[in-house]
Amino acid sequence: MKKQLPIWTLAVIGLAAPWVQADTLAKIKASGSVTEGVRESSGLSYTLGNGQYTGFHYDVCANIIEDIKKQLNLPNLQVKYQPVTSQNRIPLVKNGTVDLECGSTTNTEARQRDVAFAVTTYVEEVRVLVKANSGINGLEDLAGKTIATTTGTTSVQTLRKHKRAEGVNFKEIFGKDHADSFLLLEGGRADAFVMDGSILAANVAKSKEPAAYKILDEVLSVEPIAIMLRKDDPAFKKLVDDSIKEQISNGTLAKLWDKWFLQPIPPAGVTIGLPLSAATQAAWDDPNDKPMEAYSVQE
Repeated sequence: MKKQLPIWTLAVIGLAAPWVQADTLAKIKASGSVTEGVRESSGLSYTLGNGQYTGFHYDVCANIIEDIKKQLNLPNLQVKYQPVTSQNRIPLVKNGTVDLECGSTTNTEARQRDVAFAVTTYVEEVRVLVKANSGINGLEDLAGKTIATTTGTTSVQTLRKHKRAEGVNFKEIFGKDHADSFLLLEGGRADAFVMDGSILAANVAKSKEPAAYKILDEVLSVEPIAIMLRKDDPAFKKLVDDSIKEQISNGTLAKLWDKWFLQPIPPAGVTIGLPLSAATQAAWDDPNDKPMEAYSVQE
């Protein structure tokens, strides 16, 4: 039976962090459970309500968990879900609360000092979403506007660093999660929403009037998205990496892409319509855990 981890257990598990960090597989074997970090409203992992989660990365992690069951000979391994946010996802991985963070986390050099990342499963492009009738057609049109993004993310900083945004002054407003940030745009409190393209596309697809929005052409940054793990645990990282590589080689990952980005998805049966990008295909062709800084973007 799959359960959401009670909040009161966080402190208790945190106390065991030094032991947990040393060997995740031993922790899973001893407890008979694995804890998966999931998101409420990410483009790659989201909730259906009532403790149910789904999404592209959710499915990738479900396959990884099957491989954990096989390696540890635990057919009845219990899966616990721990909702995470942009703000707490890294601390919850570091302290042993979460074993696999299956949301939409960018692999960066700074984050690699605190956590490890599996091989890249998705290469994201950070973009800008506006209303179709806003008159905003490029970054220069954002001057004097209010820009929404999600607390704990780096998207607005990325916008400020972009050459085409030099000298463009705007205000910032923050949503508590991605759904809240989209509501700021939808309700008129913000003129634009800056975030990962998949998250923008997913929110538009689920909105009341998808045709009322457009994503600007400029790509602000190219970011490798990967499943996050505890640092200094080579045995667990190898199992996760090997599982993902097998999902790539046997076509499972390509099928999941078609399922989540090119077919109708729950709960509303909308289609995001996001073809597999050349950058993501390249990451699959040469599996690696390179950080964002190893990628470049045309400015």
